[in-house]
Amino acid sequence: MEKLSEVEVAKALMTEAMTWSVMKWLREKKRVRKTADRANAVLDQLSASVKTQWPGGAKTAYEALGAQPAGARKQLKQQSGTQSLDPEATRIAKKVKEADDEAYRARMDAERTFDEAERQLSTSLAREGCRKAIHGWELHEKAIRKAEAAFRPN
Repeated sequence: MEKLSEVEVAKALMTEAMTWSVMKWLREKKRVRKTADRANAVLDQLSASVKTQWPGGAKTAYEALGAQPAGARKQLKQQSGTQSLDPEATRIAKKVKEADDEAYRARMDAERTFDEAERQLSTSLAREGCRKAIHGWELHEKAIRKAEAAFRPN
């Protein structure tokens, strides 16, 4: 996976933003949000693009994982319910899904932290939000790399 310029710009902005005062945050929060949203959108688009290149059984397994509660994933069946999914495709799709879920949780944690920082006008929470956002993007990039490698043609 190549480095994505939107993500690199967002990481640089978040790193810079960790030194800002409350007043600077108030002036720049819209730019920070737009930059973060662009980075998230690019990562989401790349992730979806990678998964469209997977073989059909892997796509079906991944989609089925998304529709199941975490505890029910062990009994994963195709939607017809009559035939089991390919166990290898399901195993790989499950690993990618877990990485995607971890990245999503990190992203939501960062967003909640930013919301709370804005509500409290807290630069310390905003700095924590920056760290969490960068971590979330790194996890998303890792999940995309895992998805790319999962069903790479030989």
